[in-house]
Amino acid sequence: MAKAAGGHGEISVIVVEKKLIPPEILKDSVLVHLAAAYYSVGKQLEQKTQCSQTRGFILSTLRGGAVLNQNQIANLLGFDRTVVHRSIKTMIQEGLLSERKAESGRALLVKLTAKGNKYRESLIKERRAAEEKVRKELLPNEIAALLRLLKVIAEVKF
Repeated sequence: MAKAAGGHGEISVIVVEKKLIPPEILKDSVLVHLAAAYYSVGKQLEQKTQCSQTRGFILSTLRGGAVLNQNQIANLLGFDRTVVHRSIKTMIQEGLLSERKAESGRALLVKLTAKGNKYRESLIKERRAAEEKVRKELLPNEIAALLRLLKVIAEVKF
C-alpha cells in the first residue's frame, strides 16, 4: 500500500513497497530508478544528520546572512507556509535561528544564529562526504555521463 512519507515538516513523498510495483516497471522505468536513488540518498543523509530535507532547505535559504520572513522562505522553496512556520518555530527554539519584527507590517524576519551557521556547515560537511563516497564508486567517465544524462532528464517536458 502507498503511504505518504514524512510528517514533521518534511517534503511529502509517496513511498510504495517494491512488491506492489509491477516487475516490468521496476525493471525498465528510468523515473522509478531515479526517484528511488534520490529518496535513498535523502533518507540516508537525513538519518545520519538528523536533519529533515525541509530544515536543510530552510537553512540553505538563510545562508550568507540572508534575513527573510517565513512567507518569503515558503515561496522560495515552494513549500506550504504552515510547514515552514512549524520548522522555523522549532529551529528558533533550538537556537538555530533568531527572529525579529520587520520594520513595517506584521512579518517576523528570521536569520541564522552562530549555532545555526555551525549546524549548517556540519550538514554541508556530511553532504560532501556522501558525495565523495559516490565519486569513489564511479569512474570519471561514468560521472560525466551521469551528469549529462541527469541534465537531459531534467530538461524533458512532460
